Formats: sequence, C-alpha cells, structure tokens
Amino acid sequence: MDVSSIASLATTMATTSTKEAVSVAVLRKAMDIQSSNAATLLAALPPVQGPNLPPHLGQNINTTA
Repeated sequence: MDVSSIASLATTMATTSTKEAVSVAVLRKAMDIQSSNAATLLAALPPVQGPNLPPHLGQNINTTA
C-alpha cells in the first residue's frame, strides 16, 4: 500500500465520520422541533368533557342481545 493511498483513506474516513455526525445532529434537532410542535398543538386542544350521563350507565354490557 502506498503512503498517499493511506493518507487518502484516512481523509475519506474522517470526512465520512464528520458527515455522519452532522447528519445525526440535524436529525436530532428536527426531532426536537417536531416534538415541540406536537406538544404545542396538544396544549392548544380544548379539554375533553365526558358525556353527562348518570354514573350507573356504561358499566355493564348486554351480550345476549
């Protein structure tokens, strides 16, 4: 193996490693932004109120009908 090919291989490996690290950092940032946006949307939803039914309704299921 030639010395120049070893240097070229080392440079290529370092560049690839840097590109991968940048890609992972960008992906994490995008996921953080999406998480923040989803939390904002969920916080903006009005609270869900259950139906105004008597407490004894909805506790039994008629399986013979």
